[in-house]
Amino acid sequence: MADTITIRSDSETEHALAVLTNDGSSRSAAIRQAVLETAMRRERAAAMRRAVLRMPLGEPDGIDIGAEISRDRGEER
Repeated sequence: MADTITIRSDSETEHALAVLTNDGSSRSAAIRQAVLETAMRRERAAAMRRAVLRMPLGEPDGIDIGAEISRDRGEER
């Protein structure tokens, strides 16, 4: 048997539950579905972040931005 979860709701949560149960779903089913969908979104977002971090940066273009900024600031004086 599954564990029972208790939540404290406020007006915003009650409104969200009203929207989610508008199709006749029970509050329990709506909350369960919302938890599952949120977890899937977070896992997908984490996977996308990992994929971006694994992407090759490409070849350097030979421009040293730090040196360019320093040179430009030196010319301003």
